[in-house]
Amino acid sequence: MASPCSAMAYHHDSRRIFVGQDNGAVMEFHVSEDFNKMNFIKTYPAHQNRVTAIIFSLATEWVISTGHDKYDFDTQYAFVGDCSGQISLLKLEQSSCSVITTLKGHEGSVACLWWDPIQRLLFSGASDNSIIMWDIGGRKGRTLLLQGHHDRVQSLCYLQLTRQLVSCSSDGGIAVWNMDVSREEAPQWLESDSCQKCEQPFFWNIKQMWDTKTLGLRQHHCRKCGQAVCGKCSSKRSSYPVMGFEFQVRVCDSCYDSIKDEDRTSLATFHEGKHNISHMSMDVARGLMVTCGTDRVVKIWDMTPVVGCSLATGFSPH
Repeated sequence: MASPCSAMAYHHDSRRIFVGQDNGAVMEFHVSEDFNKMNFIKTYPAHQNRVTAIIFSLATEWVISTGHDKYDFDTQYAFVGDCSGQISLLKLEQSSCSVITTLKGHEGSVACLWWDPIQRLLFSGASDNSIIMWDIGGRKGRTLLLQGHHDRVQSLCYLQLTRQLVSCSSDGGIAVWNMDVSREEAPQWLESDSCQKCEQPFFWNIKQMWDTKTLGLRQHHCRKCGQAVCGKCSSKRSSYPVMGFEFQVRVCDSCYDSIKDEDRTSLATFHEGKHNISHMSMDVARGLMVTCGTDRVVKIWDMTPVVGCSLATGFSPH
């Protein structure tokens, strides 16, 4: 090969291998029946830069290569996440490709995507340390925010049978999210020229500052109700897992008083991978997970406690 391998797809039935390279080319090989020989078939000059993912569909004889995306054959949808934090929903047809919509929610570059074709849910992880679940099948624009990582989310895997989401971050954090519970959407942040609790002006509200002869305050937002508040009216912190906040975040004083102790019960379990995880893949049938990191270490994890129960209680690597 003229360039290092960056992505690969293997089709078992036809014994065809498609190898993406750093130079943007995709090479096709055919493996012999005894698996002792691999014959070169063709080179596809697909991209100008590094190939990051390859999908092969035997039914349509399509080779789809692109960035961090997911492709669903039944609906012919492709999801492409970019560095701006947006996700483009594409409709791929035999001779055309059209943009259906653009999903906006992340504040950092999208690093990984996972598509569940049964419930038609899209999960995205990004460099803003957050995960968003997009309810594509519901057609109501419903999204759920999951915040529990302290670094860039690198890989995702949704377990359909147990309704759990496994996520890995670049600092070695591994989270198992219980998605079989009723969760609430995080509210949109409201905009106001003054605190929506005490009505004190924010620092850009020159007119009210002049009229009341007071200094303007800095604007904050309550994560539970979304209201624009000052620091004095949002002096407390609380976790609120039902809305995806697994660690303490800013809430206004009235929302803090409304949160009960049982509302703070975690809906996820967190584990330490003990290496900087770059990628993760799972074999659900055998209950195994493999992670690779920037430390050049590959770990194989026993995930049977996750697959075998409704919520993970812990697991350890082989």
